[in-house]
Amino acid sequence: MTVHVSGAAADAVARHVPTLVATRFASRLSDGDDSLWGTAAQPEASIRLGWVHASSASRSLVTEIEAFREEFTASGLTRVVLCGMGGSSLAPEVITRTAGVELVVLDSTHPTQVARVVDADIERTVVVVSSKSGSTAETDSQKRAFEAAFVEAGIDPAARFVIVTDPDSPLDVSSRDAGYRVFNADPHVGGRYSALTAFGLVPSGLAGVDISALLDEADAALSALLEDSAENPGLRLGAAMAGTQPRRDKMAIMTGETSIVGIGDWIEQLVAESTGKELTGVLPVVLERGAPEPMADDLFVVNIVDDAVAASGDSVTVAAPLGAQLLIWEVATAVAGHLLGTNPFDQPDVESAKIAARTFLDGTPEPVTPFCTYGDVSMTAVGYSPAATTTAAAVRELLDQLPSDGYVSIHAYADREGGSGLEELRGVLAATAHGRPVTFGWAPRFLHSTGQYHKGGPAQGVFLQIIELADVDREVPDRPYSFGTLIAAQARGDAQVLADHHRPVLTLTVTGPAGVRSFLAETAKLS
Repeated sequence: MTVHVSGAAADAVARHVPTLVATRFASRLSDGDDSLWGTAAQPEASIRLGWVHASSASRSLVTEIEAFREEFTASGLTRVVLCGMGGSSLAPEVITRTAGVELVVLDSTHPTQVARVVDADIERTVVVVSSKSGSTAETDSQKRAFEAAFVEAGIDPAARFVIVTDPDSPLDVSSRDAGYRVFNADPHVGGRYSALTAFGLVPSGLAGVDISALLDEADAALSALLEDSAENPGLRLGAAMAGTQPRRDKMAIMTGETSIVGIGDWIEQLVAESTGKELTGVLPVVLERGAPEPMADDLFVVNIVDDAVAASGDSVTVAAPLGAQLLIWEVATAVAGHLLGTNPFDQPDVESAKIAARTFLDGTPEPVTPFCTYGDVSMTAVGYSPAATTTAAAVRELLDQLPSDGYVSIHAYADREGGSGLEELRGVLAATAHGRPVTFGWAPRFLHSTGQYHKGGPAQGVFLQIIELADVDREVPDRPYSFGTLIAAQARGDAQVLADHHRPVLTLTVTGPAGVRSFLAETAKLS
């Protein structure tokens, strides 16, 4: 387990780590000192530090999880589906993909994606529903869809659901009343820090991961991460993330040299949601492989690797097995919050987007008139007044709104598993975005993670929403709306909140996979 630094990152480590060691940051974190982030953060921090020793506290879960897995496997229930958003799904996805075991993750409200997951192999399916609050709209809708599918197939839902939630949450109460299996998570751990709690371990263990070995990796790293030492990897990484002078507030995450699959997306939500507030933060830019593009002067590179290598340029390398990586990044993010003067445990702007979506869902919002329709693409905008008459021109106009220290964020309200190729758009825009970084997020899952940074972080972003209308919508059982209506409300709500924060948003709406292909062909003209 090593963190190597060079260039501006090394300067930041030399500047801040001695003070972190002298003020006993690591040992105070171990002791649950909620004053590390200032008095304003103390009420939240005081109930959010259970993650520090989660690798030990979670040992008691292992036997029960393994017993359930054996029971399900003996009954022929070999397909595990996880319904969860943000931290409830990203950690299990990384853990299972890295272990090479199958876990079907449903973290979308897109009707096509919901239908594909709910309507497949119901006879051998177990569903894990994970929601810390127990009131997440997406997860509630997914759960209702599966309950209806089980009943239609003549299957008792109580035999197929495993619930992970905080004690006494609405989901906890209703699930116990229904006779569902329930794992109560530690209420003193926030969602994005919950990888080594029931939220990460239950779905991963049921899918077949050796979760005891994962906890062993974390335990092996813990003592070094809680030691007041200049060699503490968490202190070094946190100082590099938040302590450069002048600030390099954008972090390219390179994962091409690690066997840990998808960890960039997990790091992205942890860092962005934890630091992006009070008009400051660290913006993660996930790049799977190759050289980062562009190399902006306010961006530094973090390489996630399997074997320790020296850093070069303005960069950091982090070498550790998965369990240790999870803890290193959690500690480093807590350090970054300390250095930035922000509360790394709240998410006020995530809540504002939820409220806005609910407003559009519950009411009858005024229709938005497109400023242009070009081929299969309908275009609307908030926060600025475009004049473009083609898709490519509209995107160029959005890029022209970029400040000199800005970034572009693409939000794809689309079928993540449909093979649309939408994620390739990040590279297309990166080549034309005036040398500025470009991020990509699948919606609505990003609303529970990077969405906090977009509204609460620096006012630097311009935002491209891509909404893929489903060819066939799907009703949410026992709710007065469909999945298509829900995802549309989420997109419109987030756009409105972004505009309220003076962030320009261009929304491009297409219909079905054919519309997406047509859109991508048009945007290819940008490069």
